[in-house]
Amino acid sequence: MTLKKKLRIAILASGGGTNLQSIIDLSQKGLLDAHICLVLSNNPEAGALQRAQRAGINTACIDHRVFASREEFDQTVVTTLKDAGAELIVLAGFMRIISEIFLDAFPQRIINIHPALLPSFPGLHVQRKAIEYGAKFTGCTVHFVDSGVDTGPIIAQAVVPICPDDSEETLAARILQQEHQIYPQAIQWIAEGRVRIEGRRVYIDKSRCATSALINPALNK
Repeated sequence: MTLKKKLRIAILASGGGTNLQSIIDLSQKGLLDAHICLVLSNNPEAGALQRAQRAGINTACIDHRVFASREEFDQTVVTTLKDAGAELIVLAGFMRIISEIFLDAFPQRIINIHPALLPSFPGLHVQRKAIEYGAKFTGCTVHFVDSGVDTGPIIAQAVVPICPDDSEETLAARILQQEHQIYPQAIQWIAEGRVRIEGRRVYIDKSRCATSALINPALNK
């Protein structure tokens, strides 16, 4: 029997690595057709590195502060990723804007998750922005990375209602629950070869469209 080849993914993280952990858990359970070949961080204190080491995953730390330019840092990261045999780059709380060097090395092979419904609220502090704006919904977005800030083609989104008493922390916690679901799913779709990009639109072959509408506040009945 021929074993199915798993997609080799490298995960880049700067912080605690909760999205990394959700991917590790599913991979270890055999529910993800992907092999984590490397976890890389620019932060020597990143909890993501510790999570990976506990799981027996190869790690690398490349501190951006020792490089004279963003391009030099990116070139070192790219070399490390290629040496690891990475086929898909997964950004999971990687707090660096990447340069064209990175994008050219992995065209349409870098994905990110953002804790808002893009194109609304790109950048940082997005839960605060959504609450202050008075939005009724926010959520999270998995997208391909391009040269802009959170502007790449969208793969999947999850919608999270904003409650009147929400704080940044409570809203972020509910969004994170959805991140842990849609990010591994997006990786699985890519591993299965079901994702194709046409212009700005991303199509998932053999997928179903969610047709139920959400209304917030709920309608009186």
